[in-house]
Amino acid sequence: MLPTLWYCLGSTPLLSSCVKAILTSVLFIMQLLKATVLKWEKNQFLSENQMMYSNLIMGKKVKKEAEPPPKDVFDPLTIESKKAATVVLMLNSPEEEILAKACEAIYRFALKGEENKATLLELGAVEPLTKLLTHEDKIVRRNATMIFGILASNNDVKKLLRELDVMNSVIAQLAPEEEVVIHEFASLCLANMSAEYTSKVQILEHGGLEPLVRLLASPDPDVKKNSVECIYNLTQDFQCRAALQELNAIPPILDLLKSEYPVIQLLALKTLGIITNDKEARTTLRDNQGVDHLIKILETKELNDLHIEALSVIANCLEDMDTLVLIQQTGGLKKLLSFAENSTIPDIQKNAAKAITKAAYDPENRKLFHEQEVEKCLVALLGSENDGTKIAASQAISAMCENTGSKEFFNNQGIPQLILLLKSDSEEVREAASLALANLTTCHPANAKAVAEADGVDPLVNILSSRRDGAVANAATVLANVAMQEPLRAGLQSHGVSSALLGPLRSANTVVQSKAALTVAATACDVEARTELRNSGGLEPLVELLRSKHDEVRRHASWAVMVCANDELTAVELCKLGALDILEEVNLSVSRKNKFSEAAYNKLLNNNLSLKYSLTGYLSSSDIISDGFYDYGRINPGTKLLPLKDLCLQEPSDQRAVLLVNSKSSDVSPPPSTEDKSSDVGYGRSISSSSSFRRASKEKTKKGRGKKEEEKVKEEEEVSTLPKLMGEGSPEKEWYPPFDPDFRVYVYEVTKSIFPITNIKEQIEVLARYVAEKMGGKMSKEKLHNFSWELHISELKFQLKSNVVPIGQIKKGIFYHRALLFKALADKIGIGCSLVRGEYGRAWNEVQLMNESRKGLIGALPPPEVYIVDLMFHPGGLMKLRSREADLYRYL
Repeated sequence: MLPTLWYCLGSTPLLSSCVKAILTSVLFIMQLLKATVLKWEKNQFLSENQMMYSNLIMGKKVKKEAEPPPKDVFDPLTIESKKAATVVLMLNSPEEEILAKACEAIYRFALKGEENKATLLELGAVEPLTKLLTHEDKIVRRNATMIFGILASNNDVKKLLRELDVMNSVIAQLAPEEEVVIHEFASLCLANMSAEYTSKVQILEHGGLEPLVRLLASPDPDVKKNSVECIYNLTQDFQCRAALQELNAIPPILDLLKSEYPVIQLLALKTLGIITNDKEARTTLRDNQGVDHLIKILETKELNDLHIEALSVIANCLEDMDTLVLIQQTGGLKKLLSFAENSTIPDIQKNAAKAITKAAYDPENRKLFHEQEVEKCLVALLGSENDGTKIAASQAISAMCENTGSKEFFNNQGIPQLILLLKSDSEEVREAASLALANLTTCHPANAKAVAEADGVDPLVNILSSRRDGAVANAATVLANVAMQEPLRAGLQSHGVSSALLGPLRSANTVVQSKAALTVAATACDVEARTELRNSGGLEPLVELLRSKHDEVRRHASWAVMVCANDELTAVELCKLGALDILEEVNLSVSRKNKFSEAAYNKLLNNNLSLKYSLTGYLSSSDIISDGFYDYGRINPGTKLLPLKDLCLQEPSDQRAVLLVNSKSSDVSPPPSTEDKSSDVGYGRSISSSSSFRRASKEKTKKGRGKKEEEKVKEEEEVSTLPKLMGEGSPEKEWYPPFDPDFRVYVYEVTKSIFPITNIKEQIEVLARYVAEKMGGKMSKEKLHNFSWELHISELKFQLKSNVVPIGQIKKGIFYHRALLFKALADKIGIGCSLVRGEYGRAWNEVQLMNESRKGLIGALPPPEVYIVDLMFHPGGLMKLRSREADLYRYL
């Protein structure tokens, strides 16, 4: 104060002289007093210390003075920290004010970004903060909750919070008595945490769902937003959806649709879109007029950002017939279809089509949609420029195809648009369009024809090389449906379908394999298709599919093999690739075999009768023995039957003789051809296309020239009387089966003498006597053991230097020799009979004859009866099957 006064006086010259003198004196006196006081205090301090020291030495008691302040009391201290680490240390302070201010500072720091959250995690702030969630002080608890609301968005923090098991403490902050701010940040923390599955489980286990549902009615919009977001995340788990139903959460969620905040409305719609996947939730939504809310949202243009999610909820609701009827009765269905067709927003059109798709899986819904002509809307959507809309519309058409009326509609319009989509640059669009066509053409020939007429085959064949398995499977299905119609099937080959199926047949996808094999079965009904498949190498992957562990793949592959086996060349190639062995193995398994595998196996055997007879011991009347057939004897399943050529090249041995049937000479005619096989087989008789058959027919019709033709044939027989068992010519020439001139004569004789007989029974009896005569004549049962047929066969084997013995060379034959000769000759002249192998050298022939005595009224013919032909004891005799005499003939 004095210096200030001095300065002021210096600015007033009138008072300067006397006043300055006085002030100078005062200043001097003050300084003197200050020095005196300091000196006195110093002396006083020294005297007191000396006295205390002397008293201690003398042991004199000192009078107790007033106690100074406690040493543990710290004077208030204001600290300004600029380091987060320092503030984190303050979280361990016992003082509430410091904790509150430290939390406040950390909250502001965490708000600045993700890096700061990571820093706080590294500094160890999370663990002490978790303890503050249960602090007694409300402000500390509030600030700590606010921090966790922000920190929980960091993945590492979430992981640590799960480990610290703080969920119960956070959920406790949702109690009704807590402040709105605490509700806001506690719900924000749970919303962030609920994105992880483990956290969802913890929230449910600690009862967090109930307070979250309660907070949906909070007056604070942030609390509503956080709560519904957390519920939305939790609804991804089915247990939560069930719990929500028990908590009656749908009404408060519907109330959120009235919110003025779009983000809240959007989250509410997303939540409804998930929980309405459950039927009970859809019923609750309908009972609470939720459908009306959704339709109003669609009608409000200002809410177009909510239309997509609203359509998703409606799509779920349409799955319920009651809800669909309600929408239809209130006019909502027409509004929905019109909305989908006329909207300019692709996502809205896409979701509308998806809604139709989901609802159309129910038959009643499909019927209702068809009445509302939903097909027109879907065809219109196919013309959208947006790929997603095209895909959704195609999928909706696929679903509607289950309705017959819808299939009929798309026959007139829709198929050309779908075929156009097959040429799209988008793989997804092509797959969806092919699926729609697959469903449209299944069991609907008119639609299949429409696909072919709309030039749909080429794009379908191109899709067979697609990278998407679904598209390939769908395209194969459409082609199979088209191929079911013979007029359309002929046109498929010009597009290279068989060659295009190679890739799908080699696919690793079982659905593609199955559909490709089914397409082969449908297209390979024609010789040209089988030839193309064989020449392009398609048989090998087809045979490999027979090994599949997938039932449908194995079934369709067996079906395809059965169809391909109609062609003998293809059947031979299939056998070379091991199809017969694989099918035999499959049929031995009860779980793997199927009707088609058995049929395919039999079909392949029918084209290899030698193997069939060795394996099964049975040839039916439809199994026509042709030249080149040989009877090796019985073999066990799984045993390989050597080719005839290999058997002919073997040296004679003590093994059973191989019986050969072959009337063709390599000098006179080419080797056996598949085209010469008998093709027309009738009841009890078969019409042969052999040369002997034609000669016999000519003799029968041209009686005047019979002797000349007989002489000519005999001359030909005399030219080629020497047997040629080992084939002709040098090794460079093609190998032919050994020629049997005697059997050729037999064929000629029976064709001339037995074929003209008009009575079938008489034909059989005469042929039986003829066979017995050529094989050693009538035998008696008592002298059968004296019949030296074994020696005769051994002599033939030695003479021919081979185990293969032509059937015509055998002059002493027993049961199985005679039965084979009878079957071979009967097949040449069209007598229907079967050949059955028995035990111990037994074999017999079975024929079917009408019993004249049992004929009833006109037109009421009894079934034919089966007889055994006696070729041994009473040649020409017919024994009724299972009669005593028949059993004695068949068995020892």
